[in-house]
Amino acid sequence: MEHFLKDSSESLREKVVLLDFGGQYSMLIARRVREAGVYCEMLPCDTSWKKILEHSPVGIIFSGSPASVYQEKAPRVDPAIYEGGVPILGICYGMHLLAGDLGGEVKKGSRSEYGRTSFTIEEPEPLFKDASFRDDSFCNGWMSHQDEVLSPPPGFNVLARTENNTMAAIGNHAQKIYGVQFHPEVFHTPGGNNVLQNFLFEVCHCSKTWTPRSFIEDATARIRQVIGGQEKVVCALSGGVDSSVVAFLLDKAVAHRVVYIFVDHGLLRLDEAKEVVKLYREKLQGEFLHIDARERFLNRLAGVKDPEEKRKIIGNEFIAVFKENALSRGDISYLAQGTIYPDVIESGSACGAAVIKSHHNVGGLPEELGFELIEPLRELFKDEVRLVGSELGLPDSILKRQPFPGPGLAVRIIGAVSAEKLSLLQKADAIFRNEVTKAGLADQLWQYFAVLTDVNVVGVKGDDRHYGPVIALRAVVSEDAMTADWAKLSLDLLGKISARITGEIPEVARGVYDITSKPPGTIEWE
Repeated sequence: MEHFLKDSSESLREKVVLLDFGGQYSMLIARRVREAGVYCEMLPCDTSWKKILEHSPVGIIFSGSPASVYQEKAPRVDPAIYEGGVPILGICYGMHLLAGDLGGEVKKGSRSEYGRTSFTIEEPEPLFKDASFRDDSFCNGWMSHQDEVLSPPPGFNVLARTENNTMAAIGNHAQKIYGVQFHPEVFHTPGGNNVLQNFLFEVCHCSKTWTPRSFIEDATARIRQVIGGQEKVVCALSGGVDSSVVAFLLDKAVAHRVVYIFVDHGLLRLDEAKEVVKLYREKLQGEFLHIDARERFLNRLAGVKDPEEKRKIIGNEFIAVFKENALSRGDISYLAQGTIYPDVIESGSACGAAVIKSHHNVGGLPEELGFELIEPLRELFKDEVRLVGSELGLPDSILKRQPFPGPGLAVRIIGAVSAEKLSLLQKADAIFRNEVTKAGLADQLWQYFAVLTDVNVVGVKGDDRHYGPVIALRAVVSEDAMTADWAKLSLDLLGKISARITGEIPEVARGVYDITSKPPGTIEWE
Protein backbone atom coordinates (compact mmCIF):
# COMPACT_ATOMS: atom_id res chain seq x y z
CA MET A 1 0.00 0.00 0.00
CA GLU A 2 1.35 3.44 -0.93
CA HIS A 3 1.73 5.92 1.88
CA PHE A 4 -1.24 8.07 2.78
CA LEU A 5 0.15 11.40 1.60
CA LYS A 6 1.50 10.28 -1.79
CA ASP A 7 1.50 13.19 -4.25
CA SER A 8 -0.62 15.27 -1.91
CA SER A 9 1.53 18.32 -1.22
CA GLU A 10 4.29 20.44 -2.59
CA SER A 11 6.35 20.24 0.59
CA LEU A 12 6.58 16.47 0.37
CA ARG A 13 7.76 16.64 -3.26
CA GLU A 14 11.22 17.72 -2.11
CA LYS A 15 12.26 14.19 -1.39
CA VAL A 16 15.40 12.13 -1.06
CA VAL A 17 15.03 8.49 -2.02
CA LEU A 18 16.99 5.96 0.03
CA LEU A 19 17.55 2.69 -1.83
CA ASP A 20 17.71 -0.04 0.79
CA PHE A 21 20.15 -2.92 0.22
CA GLY A 22 19.35 -4.55 3.56
CA GLY A 23 21.94 -2.72 5.65
CA GLN A 24 21.52 -2.69 9.42
CA TYR A 25 21.60 1.13 9.50
CA SER A 26 19.24 1.83 6.58
CA MET A 27 16.40 3.10 8.76
CA LEU A 28 18.86 5.27 10.68
CA ILE A 29 20.00 6.95 7.44
CA ALA A 30 16.40 7.90 6.66
CA ARG A 31 15.95 9.29 10.17
CA ARG A 32 19.10 11.41 9.93
CA VAL A 33 17.97 12.91 6.62
CA ARG A 34 14.57 13.76 8.06
CA GLU A 35 16.16 15.23 11.18
CA ALA A 36 17.94 17.61 8.82
CA GLY A 37 14.54 18.83 7.59
CA VAL A 38 14.35 16.87 4.33
CA TYR A 39 11.76 14.18 3.66
CA CYS A 40 13.35 10.78 2.93
CA GLU A 41 11.57 7.65 1.80
CA MET A 42 13.04 4.14 1.70
CA LEU A 43 12.51 2.04 -1.42
CA PRO A 44 13.78 -1.45 -2.29
CA CYS A 45 17.14 -1.24 -4.06
CA ASP A 46 15.81 -2.90 -7.22
CA THR A 47 13.13 -0.22 -7.75
CA SER A 48 13.14 0.76 -11.43
CA TRP A 49 14.39 4.17 -12.49
CA LYS A 50 10.94 4.88 -13.93
CA LYS A 51 9.36 4.21 -10.54
CA ILE A 52 11.98 6.30 -8.74
CA LEU A 53 11.28 9.22 -11.08
CA GLU A 54 7.65 9.19 -9.96
CA HIS A 55 8.93 10.40 -6.57
CA SER A 56 10.72 13.39 -8.18
CA PRO A 57 13.81 12.88 -6.00
CA VAL A 58 16.27 15.71 -5.44
CA GLY A 59 18.85 13.15 -4.30
CA ILE A 60 19.39 9.40 -4.03
CA ILE A 61 21.26 7.52 -1.29
CA PHE A 62 22.47 3.92 -1.55
CA SER A 63 22.49 2.17 1.84
CA GLY A 64 24.95 -0.37 3.17
CA SER A 65 24.45 -4.13 2.87
CA PRO A 66 25.80 -7.37 4.34
CA ALA A 67 26.52 -8.50 0.76
CA SER A 68 29.64 -8.00 -1.39
CA VAL A 69 29.23 -6.49 -4.84
CA TYR A 70 31.26 -9.22 -6.54
CA GLN A 71 29.05 -12.02 -5.16
CA GLU A 72 26.62 -13.85 -7.38
CA LYS A 73 23.13 -12.38 -6.97
CA ALA A 74 24.46 -9.36 -5.09
CA PRO A 75 21.74 -6.67 -4.92
CA ARG A 76 22.04 -4.07 -7.66
CA VAL A 77 20.29 -0.97 -9.00
CA ASP A 78 18.73 -0.04 -12.32
CA PRO A 79 21.73 1.23 -14.36
CA ALA A 80 19.60 4.12 -15.68
CA ILE A 81 19.95 5.73 -12.24
CA TYR A 82 23.49 6.83 -13.07
CA GLU A 83 22.33 8.64 -16.21
CA GLY A 84 19.41 10.42 -14.58
CA GLY A 85 21.27 13.54 -13.45
CA VAL A 86 20.11 13.17 -9.82
CA PRO A 87 22.89 13.45 -7.18
CA ILE A 88 23.86 10.13 -5.59
CA LEU A 89 25.57 9.27 -2.29
CA GLY A 90 26.68 5.68 -1.72
CA ILE A 91 27.40 4.51 1.83
CA CYS A 92 29.71 1.50 2.41
CA TYR A 93 28.22 -1.17 0.10
CA GLY A 94 26.59 1.71 -1.77
CA MET A 95 30.04 3.16 -2.49
CA HIS A 96 31.34 -0.24 -3.65
CA LEU A 97 28.34 -0.66 -5.94
CA LEU A 98 28.55 2.69 -7.69
CA ALA A 99 32.33 2.37 -8.00
CA GLY A 100 32.05 -1.07 -9.62
CA ASP A 101 29.11 -0.11 -11.84
CA LEU A 102 30.89 2.98 -13.18
CA GLY A 103 34.19 1.30 -14.08
CA GLY A 104 36.18 1.13 -10.86
CA GLU A 105 37.60 -1.99 -9.22
CA VAL A 106 36.24 -3.48 -6.01
CA LYS A 107 37.74 -6.51 -4.28
CA LYS A 108 38.05 -8.06 -0.87
CA GLY A 109 40.59 -6.00 1.03
CA SER A 110 43.85 -7.27 2.43
CA ARG A 111 42.56 -6.34 5.87
CA SER A 112 39.10 -5.59 7.22
CA GLU A 113 38.18 -2.35 8.96
CA TYR A 114 35.63 -2.48 11.76
CA GLY A 115 34.74 0.12 14.33
CA ARG A 116 36.30 3.56 14.61
CA THR A 117 38.89 4.19 11.90
CA SER A 118 40.91 7.33 11.27
CA PHE A 119 40.93 8.94 7.85
CA THR A 120 42.72 11.85 6.21
CA ILE A 121 40.83 14.34 4.06
CA GLU A 122 42.47 14.96 0.70
CA GLU A 123 39.73 17.09 -0.84
CA PRO A 124 37.31 18.91 1.48
CA GLU A 125 34.67 19.94 -1.08
CA PRO A 126 31.82 19.29 -0.83
CA LEU A 127 31.35 16.58 1.83
CA PHE A 128 34.04 17.70 4.30
CA LYS A 129 33.89 21.47 3.92
CA ASP A 130 32.88 22.19 7.53
CA ALA A 131 35.25 23.63 10.08
CA SER A 132 34.74 20.53 12.22
CA PHE A 133 36.78 18.45 9.77
CA ARG A 134 39.81 20.72 10.07
CA ASP A 135 40.42 19.26 13.50
CA ASP A 136 42.11 15.86 13.29
CA SER A 137 40.01 14.58 16.19
CA PHE A 138 36.94 14.69 13.94
CA CYS A 139 38.54 12.67 11.12
CA ASN A 140 37.20 9.36 12.32
CA GLY A 141 34.55 7.18 10.76
CA TRP A 142 32.68 4.08 11.91
CA MET A 143 33.66 1.30 9.52
CA SER A 144 32.09 -2.11 8.98
CA HIS A 145 33.53 -3.72 5.86
CA GLN A 146 36.02 -6.17 4.44
CA ASP A 147 35.84 -4.98 0.81
CA GLU A 148 37.50 -1.91 -0.67
CA VAL A 149 37.65 0.17 -3.80
CA LEU A 150 41.07 -0.56 -5.32
CA SER A 151 40.73 1.95 -8.14
CA PRO A 152 38.04 4.62 -8.53
CA PRO A 153 35.93 4.92 -11.70
CA PRO A 154 37.02 7.33 -14.45
CA GLY A 155 36.25 10.92 -13.50
CA PHE A 156 36.28 10.23 -9.75
CA ASN A 157 38.65 11.86 -7.26
CA VAL A 158 39.75 10.34 -3.96
CA LEU A 159 38.36 12.67 -1.28
CA ALA A 160 39.68 10.84 1.81
CA ARG A 161 41.86 7.85 2.75
CA THR A 162 41.96 5.73 5.88
CA GLU A 163 45.05 5.11 7.96
CA ASN A 164 45.39 1.82 6.01
CA ASN A 165 45.49 3.82 2.75
CA THR A 166 42.11 2.53 1.58
CA MET A 167 39.67 4.97 0.00
CA ALA A 168 37.35 6.46 2.63
CA ALA A 169 35.51 8.73 0.19
CA ILE A 170 35.37 9.28 -3.58
CA GLY A 171 33.49 11.72 -5.78
CA ASN A 172 32.70 12.82 -9.30
CA HIS A 173 31.91 16.51 -9.03
CA ALA A 174 30.60 16.85 -12.58
CA GLN A 175 28.07 14.04 -12.18
CA LYS A 176 27.43 14.82 -8.49
CA ILE A 177 28.01 11.18 -7.51
CA TYR A 178 29.80 10.50 -4.21
CA GLY A 179 30.66 7.54 -2.03
CA VAL A 180 31.85 7.15 1.56
CA GLN A 181 33.30 3.95 3.01
CA PHE A 182 32.30 4.82 6.59
CA HIS A 183 28.81 5.20 8.07
CA PRO A 184 28.07 8.92 8.57
CA GLU A 185 24.63 8.15 10.01
CA VAL A 186 25.87 6.50 13.22
CA PHE A 187 26.64 8.29 16.46
CA HIS A 188 30.19 6.87 16.45
CA THR A 189 31.19 8.94 13.39
CA PRO A 190 31.96 12.46 14.71
CA GLY A 191 30.80 14.99 12.15
CA GLY A 192 28.85 12.30 10.28
CA ASN A 193 25.68 14.37 10.24
CA ASN A 194 27.67 17.18 8.62
CA VAL A 195 28.64 14.83 5.79
CA LEU A 196 25.00 13.94 5.17
CA GLN A 197 23.88 17.55 5.43
CA ASN A 198 26.60 18.70 3.03
CA PHE A 199 25.27 16.19 0.51
CA LEU A 200 21.71 17.41 1.09
CA PHE A 201 22.32 21.14 1.04
CA GLU A 202 25.56 21.66 -0.93
CA VAL A 203 25.10 18.94 -3.56
CA CYS A 204 21.31 18.43 -3.78
CA HIS A 205 20.48 22.06 -2.82
CA CYS A 206 17.60 20.97 -0.57
CA SER A 207 15.58 23.38 1.51
CA LYS A 208 14.18 22.46 4.91
CA THR A 209 10.50 21.79 4.21
CA TRP A 210 9.99 18.67 6.32
CA THR A 211 8.64 19.92 9.66
CA PRO A 212 5.90 18.75 12.04
CA ARG A 213 3.79 21.77 11.09
CA SER A 214 4.08 21.12 7.35
CA PHE A 215 3.18 17.49 7.91
CA ILE A 216 0.07 18.43 9.90
CA GLU A 217 -1.07 20.87 7.21
CA ASP A 218 -0.60 18.26 4.50
CA ALA A 219 -2.20 15.44 6.51
CA THR A 220 -5.30 17.38 7.50
CA ALA A 221 -5.81 18.58 3.93
CA ARG A 222 -5.45 15.03 2.62
CA ILE A 223 -7.82 13.59 5.26
CA ARG A 224 -10.49 16.10 4.23
CA GLN A 225 -9.92 15.27 0.59
CA VAL A 226 -10.16 11.50 1.13
CA ILE A 227 -13.15 11.53 3.49
CA GLY A 228 -15.12 14.17 1.59
CA GLY A 229 -17.78 16.43 3.01
CA GLN A 230 -20.25 13.96 4.50
CA GLU A 231 -18.57 10.62 5.30
CA LYS A 232 -17.70 9.49 8.81
CA VAL A 233 -14.53 7.79 10.07
CA VAL A 234 -13.96 5.48 13.03
CA CYS A 235 -10.69 5.71 14.93
CA ALA A 236 -9.32 2.78 16.94
CA LEU A 237 -7.76 4.07 20.15
CA SER A 238 -5.34 2.12 22.33
CA GLY A 239 -4.28 4.94 24.67
CA GLY A 240 -0.76 4.96 23.23
CA VAL A 241 1.14 7.68 21.40
CA ASP A 242 0.43 6.60 17.81
CA SER A 243 -3.34 6.20 18.00
CA SER A 244 -3.64 9.37 20.11
CA VAL A 245 -1.80 11.46 17.50
CA VAL A 246 -4.05 10.00 14.78
CA ALA A 247 -7.08 10.99 16.89
CA PHE A 248 -5.91 14.58 17.29
CA LEU A 249 -5.14 14.82 13.55
CA LEU A 250 -8.66 13.62 12.72
CA ASP A 251 -10.10 16.04 15.26
CA LYS A 252 -8.31 18.91 13.53
CA ALA A 253 -9.32 17.73 10.06
CA VAL A 254 -12.96 16.66 10.34
CA ALA A 255 -13.95 17.29 13.98
CA HIS A 256 -17.44 15.91 14.69
CA ARG A 257 -17.40 13.36 11.88
CA VAL A 258 -15.17 10.97 13.86
CA VAL A 259 -16.28 8.12 16.12
CA TYR A 260 -13.50 7.15 18.54
CA ILE A 261 -13.57 3.64 20.03
CA PHE A 262 -11.40 2.87 23.04
CA VAL A 263 -11.51 -0.82 23.93
CA ASP A 264 -10.57 -1.05 27.62
CA HIS A 265 -9.21 -4.57 28.11
CA GLY A 266 -8.22 -3.86 31.71
CA LEU A 267 -4.55 -4.65 31.07
CA LEU A 268 -3.21 -1.09 31.21
CA ARG A 269 -1.19 0.37 34.06
CA LEU A 270 -2.82 1.63 37.27
CA ASP A 271 -5.44 4.34 36.53
CA GLU A 272 -4.15 4.67 32.95
CA ALA A 273 -7.53 3.90 31.37
CA LYS A 274 -9.19 6.61 33.49
CA GLU A 275 -6.54 9.14 32.45
CA VAL A 276 -6.81 8.52 28.72
CA VAL A 277 -10.62 8.42 28.80
CA LYS A 278 -10.64 11.79 30.60
CA LEU A 279 -8.24 13.25 28.01
CA TYR A 280 -10.19 11.95 25.03
CA ARG A 281 -13.54 13.11 26.39
CA GLU A 282 -12.24 16.60 27.16
CA LYS A 283 -10.19 17.23 24.03
CA LEU A 284 -11.89 15.43 21.13
CA GLN A 285 -14.97 16.88 19.42
CA GLY A 286 -16.27 13.66 17.88
CA GLU A 287 -18.27 10.88 19.53
CA PHE A 288 -16.20 8.89 22.02
CA LEU A 289 -17.06 5.31 23.00
CA HIS A 290 -15.40 3.76 26.03
CA ILE A 291 -15.98 0.00 25.78
CA ASP A 292 -15.44 -1.63 29.17
CA ALA A 293 -14.39 -5.15 28.20
CA ARG A 294 -12.24 -5.95 31.24
CA GLU A 295 -14.23 -8.92 32.46
CA ARG A 296 -14.51 -10.30 28.93
CA PHE A 297 -10.74 -10.28 28.41
CA LEU A 298 -9.99 -11.78 31.83
CA ASN A 299 -12.44 -14.61 31.18
CA ARG A 300 -10.76 -15.38 27.86
CA LEU A 301 -7.30 -15.35 29.48
CA ALA A 302 -8.22 -17.56 32.43
CA GLY A 303 -5.70 -20.36 32.89
CA VAL A 304 -3.61 -19.42 29.82
CA LYS A 305 0.14 -19.44 30.59
CA ASP A 306 1.84 -19.37 27.19
CA PRO A 307 2.74 -15.75 26.23
CA GLU A 308 2.11 -16.27 22.51
CA GLU A 309 -1.30 -17.71 23.26
CA LYS A 310 -2.03 -14.68 25.45
CA ARG A 311 -1.13 -12.38 22.55
CA LYS A 312 -3.40 -14.24 20.13
CA ILE A 313 -6.32 -14.22 22.53
CA ILE A 314 -5.96 -10.51 23.27
CA GLY A 315 -5.54 -9.60 19.58
CA ASN A 316 -8.52 -11.70 18.48
CA GLU A 317 -10.72 -10.45 21.30
CA PHE A 318 -9.80 -6.84 20.55
CA ILE A 319 -10.88 -7.35 16.94
CA ALA A 320 -14.12 -8.99 18.02
CA VAL A 321 -15.03 -6.18 20.45
CA PHE A 322 -14.08 -3.47 17.99
CA LYS A 323 -15.98 -5.18 15.19
CA GLU A 324 -19.17 -5.46 17.25
CA ASN A 325 -19.14 -1.77 18.11
CA ALA A 326 -17.89 -0.33 14.80
CA LEU A 327 -19.96 -2.38 12.37
CA SER A 328 -23.13 -1.89 14.41
CA ARG A 329 -23.01 1.82 13.57
CA GLY A 330 -23.81 1.42 9.88
CA ASP A 331 -22.94 5.05 9.04
CA ILE A 332 -19.14 4.80 8.86
CA SER A 333 -17.03 4.42 5.70
CA TYR A 334 -13.43 4.83 6.88
CA LEU A 335 -11.17 3.34 9.55
CA ALA A 336 -8.16 5.29 10.86
CA GLN A 337 -5.35 3.60 12.75
CA GLY A 338 -1.84 4.34 13.95
CA THR A 339 0.47 2.41 11.60
CA ILE A 340 3.90 4.10 11.54
CA TYR A 341 6.85 3.87 9.15
CA PRO A 342 8.87 1.18 10.97
CA ASP A 343 5.76 -1.05 10.78
CA VAL A 344 5.73 -0.60 7.00
CA ILE A 345 9.47 -1.21 6.67
CA GLU A 346 9.32 -4.37 8.80
CA SER A 347 6.69 -5.72 6.44
CA GLY A 348 9.35 -5.92 3.72
CA SER A 349 11.42 -3.20 2.06
CA ALA A 350 14.97 -4.17 1.18
CA CYS A 351 16.01 -6.28 -1.80
CA GLY A 352 15.67 -9.89 -0.73
CA ALA A 353 14.98 -8.91 2.88
CA ALA A 354 12.74 -11.20 4.90
CA VAL A 355 9.39 -9.92 6.09
CA ILE A 356 9.88 -9.51 9.83
CA LYS A 357 6.17 -9.23 10.53
CA SER A 358 3.09 -7.97 8.74
CA HIS A 359 1.56 -5.05 10.59
CA HIS A 360 -2.07 -4.08 10.66
CA ASN A 361 -1.69 -2.25 13.97
CA VAL A 362 -4.12 -1.84 16.86
CA GLY A 363 -4.58 -5.51 17.60
CA GLY A 364 -4.32 -6.51 13.95
CA LEU A 365 -7.58 -5.03 12.60
CA PRO A 366 -8.38 -7.02 9.46
CA GLU A 367 -9.19 -5.49 6.09
CA GLU A 368 -12.41 -7.49 5.86
CA LEU A 369 -14.01 -5.12 8.36
CA GLY A 370 -15.27 -3.40 5.22
CA PHE A 371 -13.88 0.10 5.85
CA GLU A 372 -11.54 2.08 3.65
CA LEU A 373 -8.25 2.32 5.57
CA ILE A 374 -6.62 5.63 6.52
CA GLU A 375 -3.12 5.57 8.07
CA PRO A 376 -2.00 9.21 8.43
CA LEU A 377 1.24 8.39 10.31
CA ARG A 378 2.35 5.75 7.85
CA GLU A 379 5.45 7.70 6.79
CA LEU A 380 6.58 8.82 10.27
CA PHE A 381 9.20 7.41 12.62
CA LYS A 382 8.32 7.24 16.32
CA ASP A 383 10.26 10.37 17.24
CA GLU A 384 8.50 12.25 14.41
CA VAL A 385 5.12 11.05 15.71
CA ARG A 386 5.94 12.62 19.07
CA LEU A 387 6.99 15.90 17.42
CA VAL A 388 3.74 16.01 15.47
CA GLY A 389 1.82 15.23 18.66
CA SER A 390 3.57 18.07 20.46
CA GLU A 391 2.67 20.47 17.62
CA LEU A 392 -0.96 19.29 17.92
CA GLY A 393 -0.96 20.03 21.65
CA LEU A 394 -0.98 16.53 23.13
CA PRO A 395 0.10 16.51 26.79
CA ASP A 396 3.41 15.01 27.92
CA SER A 397 1.48 12.34 29.80
CA ILE A 398 0.75 10.82 26.38
CA LEU A 399 3.78 11.93 24.36
CA LYS A 400 6.41 10.88 26.87
CA ARG A 401 4.74 7.63 27.81
CA GLN A 402 7.31 4.86 27.72
CA PRO A 403 6.84 2.01 25.23
CA PHE A 404 4.18 -0.43 26.32
CA PRO A 405 3.45 -3.91 24.90
CA GLY A 406 0.25 -4.31 22.88
CA PRO A 407 -1.03 -7.13 25.13
CA GLY A 408 -0.41 -4.87 28.12
CA LEU A 409 0.33 -6.28 31.54
CA ALA A 410 -0.76 -9.75 30.42
CA VAL A 411 2.80 -10.36 29.22
CA ARG A 412 4.31 -8.87 32.39
CA ILE A 413 2.48 -11.47 34.46
CA ILE A 414 4.44 -14.67 34.07
CA GLY A 415 1.98 -17.54 33.87
CA ALA A 416 -1.79 -17.32 34.03
CA VAL A 417 -3.50 -13.92 34.36
CA SER A 418 -6.11 -13.21 37.03
CA ALA A 419 -7.79 -10.10 38.45
CA GLU A 420 -5.83 -10.51 41.70
CA LYS A 421 -2.47 -10.79 39.94
CA LEU A 422 -3.30 -7.85 37.70
CA SER A 423 -4.17 -5.63 40.67
CA LEU A 424 -0.98 -6.64 42.49
CA LEU A 425 1.23 -5.89 39.48
CA GLN A 426 -0.46 -2.55 38.80
CA LYS A 427 0.30 -1.44 42.37
CA ALA A 428 3.94 -2.56 42.23
CA ASP A 429 4.46 -0.97 38.82
CA ALA A 430 2.93 2.30 40.02
CA ILE A 431 5.30 2.42 43.02
CA PHE A 432 8.30 1.79 40.76
CA ARG A 433 7.27 4.48 38.28
CA ASN A 434 6.49 6.94 41.06
CA GLU A 435 9.92 6.58 42.69
CA VAL A 436 11.78 6.80 39.36
CA THR A 437 9.88 10.02 38.56
CA LYS A 438 10.58 11.50 42.00
CA ALA A 439 14.29 10.71 41.51
CA GLY A 440 14.26 12.73 38.27
CA LEU A 441 15.23 9.73 36.13
CA ALA A 442 12.11 9.22 34.04
CA ASP A 443 13.47 11.04 30.97
CA GLN A 444 16.79 9.18 31.16
CA LEU A 445 15.34 5.68 30.90
CA TRP A 446 13.92 3.98 27.82
CA GLN A 447 11.63 1.71 29.84
CA TYR A 448 11.13 0.88 33.50
CA PHE A 449 8.48 -1.48 34.77
CA ALA A 450 7.62 -4.29 37.18
CA VAL A 451 7.10 -7.95 36.36
CA LEU A 452 5.09 -10.39 38.45
CA THR A 453 7.12 -13.59 38.35
CA ASP A 454 5.63 -17.06 38.60
CA VAL A 455 7.75 -17.74 41.68
CA ASN A 456 6.70 -17.77 45.34
CA VAL A 457 9.30 -17.60 48.11
CA VAL A 458 9.36 -17.64 51.87
CA GLY A 459 9.76 -14.46 53.88
CA VAL A 460 8.95 -12.89 57.26
CA LYS A 461 6.26 -10.28 57.87
CA GLY A 462 5.13 -9.24 61.33
CA ASP A 463 7.22 -11.97 62.99
CA ASP A 464 5.28 -14.56 61.03
CA ARG A 465 6.34 -16.77 58.17
CA HIS A 466 5.12 -15.36 54.86
CA TYR A 467 4.99 -17.15 51.53
CA GLY A 468 4.34 -14.94 48.52
CA PRO A 469 5.29 -13.85 45.00
CA VAL A 470 8.49 -12.20 43.77
CA ILE A 471 8.32 -8.88 41.91
CA ALA A 472 11.12 -8.26 39.39
CA LEU A 473 12.05 -4.71 38.45
CA ARG A 474 13.36 -3.94 34.96
CA ALA A 475 14.87 -0.63 33.80
CA VAL A 476 16.88 -0.13 30.62
CA VAL A 477 18.61 2.61 28.68
CA SER A 478 18.51 2.52 24.89
CA GLU A 479 18.50 4.70 21.77
CA ASP A 480 16.08 2.69 19.64
CA ALA A 481 15.27 -0.59 21.48
CA MET A 482 17.40 -2.56 19.03
CA THR A 483 19.95 -2.92 21.81
CA ALA A 484 19.63 -1.95 25.46
CA ASP A 485 21.68 -1.90 28.64
CA TRP A 486 20.32 -2.34 32.13
CA ALA A 487 20.08 0.94 34.00
CA LYS A 488 22.51 1.42 36.88
CA LEU A 489 19.98 2.72 39.38
CA SER A 490 21.40 3.66 42.76
CA LEU A 491 21.24 1.14 45.59
CA ASP A 492 19.44 3.69 47.74
CA LEU A 493 16.70 4.09 45.12
CA LEU A 494 16.34 0.36 44.61
CA GLY A 495 16.18 -0.14 48.37
CA LYS A 496 13.45 2.47 48.72
CA ILE A 497 11.41 0.92 45.89
CA SER A 498 11.75 -2.60 47.31
CA ALA A 499 10.78 -1.43 50.78
CA ARG A 500 7.66 0.29 49.47
CA ILE A 501 6.56 -2.66 47.34
CA THR A 502 7.00 -5.25 50.09
CA GLY A 503 5.60 -2.89 52.73
CA GLU A 504 2.57 -1.53 50.86
CA ILE A 505 1.54 -4.72 49.04
CA PRO A 506 0.99 -7.42 51.68
CA GLU A 507 1.12 -10.33 49.22
CA VAL A 508 4.64 -9.58 47.89
CA ALA A 509 7.45 -11.46 49.62
CA ARG A 510 10.49 -10.18 47.75
CA GLY A 511 11.79 -7.77 45.10
CA VAL A 512 14.67 -8.40 42.67
CA TYR A 513 16.36 -6.26 40.00
CA ASP A 514 17.06 -7.51 36.45
CA ILE A 515 20.64 -6.74 35.29
CA THR A 516 20.44 -8.38 31.85
CA SER A 517 21.31 -6.36 28.73
CA LYS A 518 19.80 -6.81 25.25
CA PRO A 519 21.24 -8.99 23.82
CA PRO A 520 21.30 -11.63 25.25
CA GLY A 521 17.99 -10.76 26.91
CA THR A 522 15.02 -8.85 25.52
CA ILE A 523 13.55 -5.74 27.11
CA GLU A 524 10.27 -7.45 27.99
CA TRP A 525 10.25 -10.76 29.85
CA GLU A 526 7.66 -12.39 27.60
